[in-house]
Amino acid sequence: MYLPRSLISHLYLQLVKTHHSLSPPVLLLVSLEPDALCACRILTALLKRDYIPHKIQPVSGYSDLSRIGRDVVRPMRKDQGGSGGVVVCLGVGGLIDLSSQLGLEAEETAQDAMGGVEVWLIDARRPWNLGNVFGGRPTPMVILEDGQAVHVEEGMERARIQQSYKPGLGGVIVFDDGDIDEELQAERDAYIGLELMPEYEDDGAESEDSEDEALTSGVAQGGRSSKKRRPMSSDEDSDGYSDGERPTRRRRSNSSQSIGVDREKRSGKKRKSVSDDEDSDEYGDEERSSRRRRSNSSNSISVSPKPRGQPSPRTLRRKFLRLRQQHKEVLQKYYSLGSSYSEPVSSLMYSLASDLGREDNDMLWQAIVGVTSLEIYGRTLSGVGIDATAPHTSSNGWQGNRGERIRQVLRDEVRRLNPPELGDNGRETHRNDTSGVIPTTARSPTDKAIRLSPEPRFLLIRHWSLYDSMLHSPYLSAKLHIWSDAGLKRLHKLLAKMGVSLAQCKQSYTHMDMDLKKGLRESLLKYAPLYGLEGLVPPPPSRAVGKEGWGFVRSWGWKACLSANDVGVIIGAILEVGKAAFSKHADANSWAQSQATELRDEEGIEESEMWVSRFFEAYDALENIEALKASLPLAQSLHRAILRTGSTLITKKQIKDLRAFRLAVLKDGPDVGLFTHPAALTKLALWLGEALAEQEKTKRGKLGKGGRATPLVVAGLNESRGVYVVVGTGGGGGVMDIAAREERRKEREEKRKKREQKKQEKEQRRKEREENGEDEETESEGESSDDDSSDDEEDEARQRRGYGRNNFGHAFEAVADETNARIKFDGFEQCVIEVKKEDLGGFLENLSMKAVIG
Repeated sequence: MYLPRSLISHLYLQLVKTHHSLSPPVLLLVSLEPDALCACRILTALLKRDYIPHKIQPVSGYSDLSRIGRDVVRPMRKDQGGSGGVVVCLGVGGLIDLSSQLGLEAEETAQDAMGGVEVWLIDARRPWNLGNVFGGRPTPMVILEDGQAVHVEEGMERARIQQSYKPGLGGVIVFDDGDIDEELQAERDAYIGLELMPEYEDDGAESEDSEDEALTSGVAQGGRSSKKRRPMSSDEDSDGYSDGERPTRRRRSNSSQSIGVDREKRSGKKRKSVSDDEDSDEYGDEERSSRRRRSNSSNSISVSPKPRGQPSPRTLRRKFLRLRQQHKEVLQKYYSLGSSYSEPVSSLMYSLASDLGREDNDMLWQAIVGVTSLEIYGRTLSGVGIDATAPHTSSNGWQGNRGERIRQVLRDEVRRLNPPELGDNGRETHRNDTSGVIPTTARSPTDKAIRLSPEPRFLLIRHWSLYDSMLHSPYLSAKLHIWSDAGLKRLHKLLAKMGVSLAQCKQSYTHMDMDLKKGLRESLLKYAPLYGLEGLVPPPPSRAVGKEGWGFVRSWGWKACLSANDVGVIIGAILEVGKAAFSKHADANSWAQSQATELRDEEGIEESEMWVSRFFEAYDALENIEALKASLPLAQSLHRAILRTGSTLITKKQIKDLRAFRLAVLKDGPDVGLFTHPAALTKLALWLGEALAEQEKTKRGKLGKGGRATPLVVAGLNESRGVYVVVGTGGGGGVMDIAAREERRKEREEKRKKREQKKQEKEQRRKEREENGEDEETESEGESSDDDSSDDEEDEARQRRGYGRNNFGHAFEAVADETNARIKFDGFEQCVIEVKKEDLGGFLENLSMKAVIG
């Protein structure tokens, strides 16, 4: 089932009405990422105001989710002695069959199929598991006398929840951000069509002709091809490396056979299959023919042939198989699109609070930080990766037009909830906004307002020196080639042209000369384009574009003034490194060495528990400004390690060019222990990907892979566990470059005009030439038309659904099926896996032959 965006507060209002003192607490399952963390903060604030008890349970991966389902969720079922309840999944379970993962499979004879447990699924990852979106219903199926299957769905219309829906029976409910209603209508029809089809088993009783016809039409029971596919069973050990499958992930759980079985169990009735109908019809034909033979022999009366009325069983069977195959192909095409990201979870939770009329500055700030964190981790419409085709803006074109609409809504909310003050302070603030000065202090000791700020694409500028902030900025590092001596010289020249000395820029930004800070933005707008840094700072505000590209800043009185990007970087560092572990040592190097020597956790149990403990540290830091400030050195050390490691890999030429992607293996060095966490390794991969894309532009003048940067695979060694953490990032391409497309269209128009003119000239000379020259002319014309058609096909491919998406998840699964490599799929990210140290070579060799970008 799914809840449309227009009814986003319906379930929460029903929860408030039906909740009482004896109701079980609401269980919140939260993934270990800043976006889900901020969404959890917003939702818990709403629950506290309505006096609804709740319990927060961080989830580190699929194995952890299986354990929670077995130990916590399944005992909540009414048939297991529980009293039902509500489970909210924030950033958890969008890609898998959640009901089976949490132990909520429908019982064969149970009227309350889901045990009274209702699961709210809110996730930004795509593609959805369609079993959650269009299935997950607790209502049994009713079979009419004529054999037609009809759902009894009170308050639902074809899996879409209506205003009259009353919760309480349980089920999986997906919160729609608008994509399901707008983009998944074909998948919805195909899924429900397969669900209503009767179960059909090919027992080999048909004739050879019918079998040949079924094979030629591609409607064999196993799927489109004869390739044997390994079943994904939830009973397999999700912690092991032996089989190489993702045991808890049932992407194709909504096949026609499994749907029929599930619905038959829920209804408790046995349906009549197609094969039974065929047997009865064949038996009737045989008996009628024998009777005719007997009557002919006794009476010698000729009988006219039976007139053809309804189609034969063989024709009906072919139509049935063809229709079923069409539905399966629609679902398979959707699952093969590759990974992507939609609206952030924190933004959806803020929409819920806004629909309830309970939004405030704290919730708005959590939503802003959550949205900003997706930009930091490179989560775009084309999956995890850089977006090299995006226009030059301060936000790097994150999520394209949709991302800009989300940010525009947040900017409007900031203006609404933080109106300008009257008097001298208000006029001073207005002057600072028009001049483009970055705010570093609050207006008053009690100021906790959120303001718009022309944030440059620097890193932690308020808490670092201007030089270090520019040096460690991923955008600036890639554009200037900071890893080389020539890149450092370019940075020094840029500062010299801006009139900022090295002595000034290497001191703390808050202590810099005020005149330099006031003129910093104007200097960057003037000199940054000379070095290809057009998107370094947002453009000046105007009536046409307003403050497009401006960032967000919040003050905590005289205590601190932080931007949303600062908070996202700090919270991410807490989750990836941890305050407690890092504070025991002087710097990141000794901490990393201690991790490698002290921990011996081959199964990853202790590591998972350590990640969960960091979740609560980050959760508290979101509301505790002192804890947030205390973690600033942690974030700075992590990004110093990213710059050191990335520069070393590039300068020492340790990045290899393979057939489908580039490869970097991190197995030694002082900072290798810092990148055992998948999120930290992803940040390093994004830094390298952006740097390599700029390097490719400099050498070739354009990007490869059809205008997208070459995909990158980074493997980091976890010596304490004997595994490599492997991350695959795409090269972007999910956001269409409109300007480049328009230029290509103009070039094609010019080519067509020149070709028409040349054709007319040849037409005039053709009468004077001999016949042997006509073939050459015709061939040249054909070649030019082929070139033009290839350009048209390239543009059509860019518009095609799924173009440029990160497809490493499918590639990893394909390699796991084909090889004996010990691989573990346990994280919620499709492009992140673990490979045993000894199997990495063979795994990468097979991976290089796969298509990793859609």
